[in-house]
Amino acid sequence: MTAPRNILLITIDQWRADALGAAGNARIRTPNLDALAADGVLFTQHYAQASPCGPSRASLLTGLYQHNTGALRNGTPMDSRLTNIALEARKAGYEPTLFGYTDTTSDPRGLSPDDPALRSYESILRGFAVGRWVGDVPHPWLAHLAAKGYAFADDLDEVYAPDAPPASRTRPSALPARFTAEDSITAFLTDEVLAHIGVHRREKWFVHATYIKPHPPFIAPAPWNSAYTPAGMPQRHCAPSAAEEARQHPLLAHYIEAIQRPKYFASLPGRVSDMDDADFAQIRATYYGLVGEVDAEIGRLIAKLKDWGLYESTLIVITSDHGEMLGDHWMLGKEGYFDSAYHVPLILRDPATPPDARGGRVASFTESIDLMPTVLEWLGREVPPACDGASLMAFLRGETPAGWRDSAHWEFDFRGPDEGSAERRLGLPMAACGLAVQRSRRWKYVHFAGLPPLLFDLAADPHELDNLAGKPDYAQILLEQAQTLLSWRMSTDYRELRGMLATPQGLLLRR
Repeated sequence: MTAPRNILLITIDQWRADALGAAGNARIRTPNLDALAADGVLFTQHYAQASPCGPSRASLLTGLYQHNTGALRNGTPMDSRLTNIALEARKAGYEPTLFGYTDTTSDPRGLSPDDPALRSYESILRGFAVGRWVGDVPHPWLAHLAAKGYAFADDLDEVYAPDAPPASRTRPSALPARFTAEDSITAFLTDEVLAHIGVHRREKWFVHATYIKPHPPFIAPAPWNSAYTPAGMPQRHCAPSAAEEARQHPLLAHYIEAIQRPKYFASLPGRVSDMDDADFAQIRATYYGLVGEVDAEIGRLIAKLKDWGLYESTLIVITSDHGEMLGDHWMLGKEGYFDSAYHVPLILRDPATPPDARGGRVASFTESIDLMPTVLEWLGREVPPACDGASLMAFLRGETPAGWRDSAHWEFDFRGPDEGSAERRLGLPMAACGLAVQRSRRWKYVHFAGLPPLLFDLAADPHELDNLAGKPDYAQILLEQAQTLLSWRMSTDYRELRGMLATPQGLLLRR
């Protein structure tokens, strides 16, 4: 009897592309993910379509660019008319089951203004069954900690506070968490996923597991908090001072001024841009430790799939929703336009990949919108006409599809009603608070709806420190980049109905 075909879709939150040994980083140890890449295919030029979490996951799970999902910020509602990977997989007889979160917001049309779904950006995307929902306030994990006897389990700030007196918390990310690695939120999610697969292993299943770490707060349980030393961390890429960095662009100047440390650490006031090289080196060491912890848990998950005889019948997809600046350009987080916030890992492992294609590295530009069509092709389902992405299955056979894209694109919306938002500080109308990026091998062009553009020559300036947009010698290149970005934007307008034509012979559909 043929084993059921299964799907394991894993997102690792805020995981940047270079935080992976298989990607060429000799300073980080990710043996389990490296082994999976060696048995599958690693995509080295893979990019998220948006930031932060909500807009990015909306694109990943629908196969649509941000300008088609309409999900611009955490909390922007998702149009309920849009299909997604879970709804399409149900047509193949699967019940996609979520462990973690999708960070998608419910469509308010048809809901009462008092519906609790409209008080949070963390609704569950339509089509997913819930194995274990673990949101921004992770109540199931906190209940787990309480059951284990942790006295502080009802206070998330205390849960993430370092295991040390307040006076010694000058660099809190160096200190261990107050919970053990066995009780961490990362281990908790793995336990929940394994419990579900364990009782469904004789049926076909589709699991979407979303690991929150290495997302902030930047604090790791022992021994992961001390797995790396700051002295061994790679240098960050930035101007000599925050003030000099801020001169690159008004939006960057806003974030350098506005981003505060309490967003990333417990008990540490002040601005991120006031930190020094030693602070950022320690953050990188802690971040690497958190990635190592996730790697170990994914290794535990894959080992169990092998024990259960499920590894050779499961499509495994491992990626991230967006990256993390880690001190590059004097920033933490994922705001803005830099590669550090959008270049993310992607590992695909298909049991049917030919032996000579295993361990392959794909340098073609791929995007998170490609994951939904990839899974649907693997399931033998048609890709919805509206989908902006394209299947990556040919790459798993060692082939490059004809006419494949020669650049990556992403979008970022920085609107916000609060007093400290970029919208308010830059004096822009809400509709002008957006940017779009076109990133090719050499050129990176950033177009703003209401601010000056940016242009980088990545061959000469791979870390995006020298803006060429205002230099006369680059005026023609700037124009060409703007024209091609406009063409991309026009050619990717939402098209579910636009390829259809009513004729005397009936409805004609062109894909």
